[in-house]
Amino acid sequence: MEIKVVANVLKLNDEVAALNRRALAEAGVACLNIMGSPGCGKTALLEATLPRLRPALKIGVIAGDIATTRDAERLAHLCDGVTQINTGGSCHLDANQVRQGLANLDLHALDLVIIENVGNLICPVTFDLGQGAKMGLFSVPEGADKPAKHPRIVLEADLLVLTKTDLLPHVPFDKTIFDADLRSLRDDVTLIETSVVSGAGLDAWCQWVRRFVDERKGVQARQVSQSRTE
Repeated sequence: MEIKVVANVLKLNDEVAALNRRALAEAGVACLNIMGSPGCGKTALLEATLPRLRPALKIGVIAGDIATTRDAERLAHLCDGVTQINTGGSCHLDANQVRQGLANLDLHALDLVIIENVGNLICPVTFDLGQGAKMGLFSVPEGADKPAKHPRIVLEADLLVLTKTDLLPHVPFDKTIFDADLRSLRDDVTLIETSVVSGAGLDAWCQWVRRFVDERKGVQARQVSQSRTE
């Protein structure tokens, strides 16, 4: 009996992700995929920092959730374009959903698209959406053991952010354990510690975003130029 093997169950997703990446490059738009568990502070971080990044950067947001438009409503007045994707039960966004979201944004009028993925520390990490970078969020109330329990997001992230640090005096969060587990997996990844209440770390986070946009646009320009000469 012949055994058929599916070599890559994500092949179709990866093909659409490549189309997304090409569309973003041709428009000269950087794209950041933000991942974290429900309630870790993804939307709150964007609420606190979008005003700091604009108007110097034109920013569009794709908000992913299982249901409701509440995140998109919170961000609509703070960005230059927003679209909500409701998965109806799926625990992550896929490249085709993001492709539809990008079609609802005027990419040529933007510098950056931020994808706020569905709240989950596992599934979203697996799916390439065509982004230029992945960012993983951990929050103090979740506990210090999350890097050890969810190593893949640490291994694949271009940036990690610890949110809600203003709660450190009030919850049992062992920062020594958190740092040791994280650095045992990745000693080179940047970690920014933030609080939207105190404002701690927000300047560093915004500086990282600005640098990412500049670097990504440079890479895209070279890629587009090369493709046109081939």
